Amino acid sequence: MILDDLARDTCRPLSGAQHRLDDPTVAMWLPLLQGWARENGGIAKTFRFTGFEAAMLFVNGVAWLAQRQNHHPEMQVGYNTVLVAYSTHDVGGLSRNDFICAAKIEAMAGL
Repeated sequence: MILDDLARDTCRPLSGAQHRLDDPTVAMWLPLLQGWARENGGIAKTFRFTGFEAAMLFVNGVAWLAQRQNHHPEMQVGYNTVLVAYSTHDVGGLSRNDFICAAKIEAMAGL
């Protein structure tokens, strides 16, 4: 699995523990996402910006992406920071969808 594969994939509706990623898979995929870490049963990253306007542009981009994928993160917004956190409540942990969205955010942030 490479980051580009995840970024090109599309989220699918998932429900049930059978869709929860096991620890070896998470350990293999997490290093693909620079700066992301396991946090509170999910994955999270704090993005830093030059100021509030840039941070809000990023938030709006993440919101657009989340709507298109129907997979929504938790976000905390500061003056020049945005914390993005993903987990899949319907599977009770991390799913492929969390990594797909994180990869898409990385691609968007790298533009």
